[in-house]
Amino acid sequence: MWFAAIGIAAGSALVAAIGTAGLWVSVAVAIVVAGIGMVLPGSAPELNGNAASASTDQDPVPQIARDVFERLPDPLMLIGNGGRVAYANAAMRVLVGVGVENKQVSAVLRTPAVLQAIEQASETGEQSSFEFVLHVPVERHYHAYVSRAQDAPRLTALLLHDLTSAKRAEEARADFIANASHELRTPLAAVSGFIDTLRGHAKDDEEARDKFLHIMSVEANRMRRLIDDLLSLTRIELNEHVPPSGKVDVASVVRDAAAILQPLAEADDVTVTVENSVPVPLVVGERDELMQLFQNLIHNAIKYGKAGGHVWLDIGAIPSASGRGAAESMIAVSIRDDGEGIAREAIPRLTERFYRVDVKRSRERGGTGLGLAIVKHIIARHQGRLQIESQPGEGSVFTVFLPAAFADGAASAAVTEVL
Repeated sequence: MWFAAIGIAAGSALVAAIGTAGLWVSVAVAIVVAGIGMVLPGSAPELNGNAASASTDQDPVPQIARDVFERLPDPLMLIGNGGRVAYANAAMRVLVGVGVENKQVSAVLRTPAVLQAIEQASETGEQSSFEFVLHVPVERHYHAYVSRAQDAPRLTALLLHDLTSAKRAEEARADFIANASHELRTPLAAVSGFIDTLRGHAKDDEEARDKFLHIMSVEANRMRRLIDDLLSLTRIELNEHVPPSGKVDVASVVRDAAAILQPLAEADDVTVTVENSVPVPLVVGERDELMQLFQNLIHNAIKYGKAGGHVWLDIGAIPSASGRGAAESMIAVSIRDDGEGIAREAIPRLTERFYRVDVKRSRERGGTGLGLAIVKHIIARHQGRLQIESQPGEGSVFTVFLPAAFADGAASAAVTEVL
């Protein structure tokens, strides 16, 4: 049972060093060190005359350990005596390349902080935990855990945990809070200023009072819309990983969304035409979210189209490329306007939070800068996709593709109507 004692002692040391990486990692490291403790040259006391010499011919990392660590998502490297790499799992080989075993660790890793921590752990047994950045080929952030088993041979473990997604999410959250604060601060400052004016020299000025109250009402409504959109976006993001389970007649949703926005279209003398030339299957979705999706897109088409112009809504089905029928077909809904169009370089950023092609015009028309971000997340939850086509001076086309429901879903009726 000598190897069990070595494994438990080594595993305990590594668990203490990398416990923050998660219980599953700690247990796996303990297992692999226990296995390596059985076979590393010089690791076993002589149980008989041939035990130690036989171990020198064995693989320094037993197969059972390799099987465990090949499946780990985090990069792991084990460094044996003399600073040579004893093992690197698949995730680590993605970073450092293949064929690294038996090479000097300094020839494999180029980050000074990591090499220094490995050397220090190997010589003194001192554990370390720190963050570092790899700048090429793409910037990635990692948290490194380095430890050496105290009561076993000099086996040093390097475990990396990828922090890139967390760092980017943190930056996005900070940007989001800054943008939201800015968007709320502007109308709030206007309202506060007008209140002070009405309390002061304009207190008895009836004309100024009516004007200021109107502006205050507009700004208060803008803040309300922004808060509503922020809450809506948060709710959609929280549920984005949960696929919808209902079946929805998307053609009916598009027609209802267009009807709700008809007063806005009439105010700008915009004609909205819904074209549904062939029956289309139902889609798997949530009606309220799809209604919000198409209202945002139709509203944008009306808002950024030209006065006296036209908005076309076309609903159709795209057959499955595999020929397996409606269960794999997509429902396509395109919203086309005849407005000014969008510059090519701006199109990839349209679904970013608070991004506006024309900031002044967006605010004048009551935009919050969150509409297309909400659209993107609703489409993601419905496992669809958004396609944007536009040329300056030629209008824009936003096309939503949604998976059709199973073949037993009823098809919506074909209809063409001008609202």
